Amino acid sequence: MKNLTFRQLRVFEAVARHLSFSRAAEELFLTQPAVSMQVKQLEESVGLPLVEQTGKRIRLTEAGTLMAQTARRLAGELRQADDALAALKGLESGSLTVAVVSTAIYFAPHLVARFVASHPGIKVRLLDANREQVLRLLGESAVELAVMGEPPEGSRLDAAYFADHPLGIVAAPGHRLVSQPRVEAAALAGEVFVLREAGSGTRRTMERFFAAAGVGVAAGMEMSSNEAVKQAVMAGLGLGFLSLHTVGLELSTGRLRVLDVRDLPVRRRWNLCARRDRLLSPAALAFRRFVADRGAALLLEGVLGRP
Repeated sequence: MKNLTFRQLRVFEAVARHLSFSRAAEELFLTQPAVSMQVKQLEESVGLPLVEQTGKRIRLTEAGTLMAQTARRLAGELRQADDALAALKGLESGSLTVAVVSTAIYFAPHLVARFVASHPGIKVRLLDANREQVLRLLGESAVELAVMGEPPEGSRLDAAYFADHPLGIVAAPGHRLVSQPRVEAAALAGEVFVLREAGSGTRRTMERFFAAAGVGVAAGMEMSSNEAVKQAVMAGLGLGFLSLHTVGLELSTGRLRVLDVRDLPVRRRWNLCARRDRLLSPAALAFRRFVADRGAALLLEGVLGRP
């Protein structure tokens, strides 16, 4: 591979992540022709096609998948080198990228806003994704920190608990179980549920709850976001199992109701996770201290949408 440059790899990594030339161009503040040119030059250096395009859709070739993995690894190593140099300088400045599971996006921006107000020298970027994607971002060193639930057992992640995370069952106001107290899990057998996608932490928590109760529920529509689940539940398409941090507005306006189900809400934990084998930058260390000191208090104050 002759004449390969880090700029080409950086551009290609963004294209591979978004599977879009235009979205990569927006992220990198480049024109779309400039992005296409960098990818073409990288293909010439590699000697193989890296992407295949059908209409407006692109997909990675086998060589492209390999090159994307290499680009992510090199980018992560360079970020770690920058972080280590910044730590040696003792600076509390620079930039920080934090991944958050999609449920946490309901409060993470407010948490970041409070942090930036007290640390004006640090720029923070948020990436929201489902649990599996967040774990991948951490594993590839694409991010230093992640707000999520419990990491998998045996992972190379440190998890610092900072707040409780309640999850329960929500329904449209007219559902037959809304007015019933202490509903048994068995009473939900056969009820249709609007599901989060496989791989989400919310879906996993729901499946564990009903498996422990020995109850089978009917799977209805599957949605890739909490907002979509809420809209479907409000439309009467089924019940939803959601983080109660995501439904504060709908509960306050009466558009959704939380069912009074025995053994609910499930109390999970919000954690700030990082790789054990990575030296955190001063910016990441400052954010970790801030979340440990003030994260739970902000939730209790209702700043982040107390359920």
